[in-house]
Amino acid sequence: MMIDDQTLNEYRQAGIKVRVVRDILEMNDVKGIVVAWDEENVMIRKQNRRIVKVKRSYLFQPFDEPRRLPPGLLTEE
Repeated sequence: MMIDDQTLNEYRQAGIKVRVVRDILEMNDVKGIVVAWDEENVMIRKQNRRIVKVKRSYLFQPFDEPRRLPPGLLTEE
């Protein structure tokens, strides 16, 4: 499930620092502020001012919330 435009706009306007969870490893998360987006990607400005482009299909959450894993990442076999 992709993040909707309204949520991205709220994050951008309020300047909320977000966490983009891409996989099970926390060190691979992207942390920063939403700058822009299109139908497939979101641009995140990291603390070091670099811009990172990530897919909208990743899990986006406010940075101050506890880290969650995307649904389906840990499936029982």
